[in-house]
Amino acid sequence: MSYRLSKIYTRKGDDGTTSLDAKNRISKDHIRVETLGTIDELNSLIGLVLAFNVETDDVKQALTQVQQDLFNLGGELCPPHHKVMTEEKVAQLEHWLDAWNATLPPLKEFILPGGNPQSATCHLARTVCRRAERVLVSLNNEEKLNPDILRYVNRLSDLLFVAARILAQETQSKEVLWEHERRKI
Repeated sequence: MSYRLSKIYTRKGDDGTTSLDAKNRISKDHIRVETLGTIDELNSLIGLVLAFNVETDDVKQALTQVQQDLFNLGGELCPPHHKVMTEEKVAQLEHWLDAWNATLPPLKEFILPGGNPQSATCHLARTVCRRAERVLVSLNNEEKLNPDILRYVNRLSDLLFVAARILAQETQSKEVLWEHERRKI
């Protein structure tokens, strides 16, 4: 196997463009590049969650698989657009969601992001996931994407929310409920 990244810098992007295939260059502020960058940021945040030494094996294995999936998703968004996101990948997220959520106390109010460093970082990943979803919708408005991409990212934000709750539970961190201020009329 040859080294794919033998030279890290090429100087070709110094003009504000980048290449996603061997033929074409696009502006670095193109919605496709923004989308890829947001997915990369999300993947990095999930890596940060895992760097905190997640104790729950199911969560650790699932988030590691999600990192692989996100890398593949980025590949699908680049020419020649080989389909990698599938209904099965979405179903896997739903399986984890259902299993993990069944172990948690039901929520009667919104919770504030926090808990412990792992949980708080997982909440941050969730918010970046929601941003990734928004930019994917913008890209989808320009060109139709594989609908499983949108489903996967939508489900992933839910998974990250539930994972944050599980990670808070690991250290017996108390979830802080939102205290809704009701206006008096």
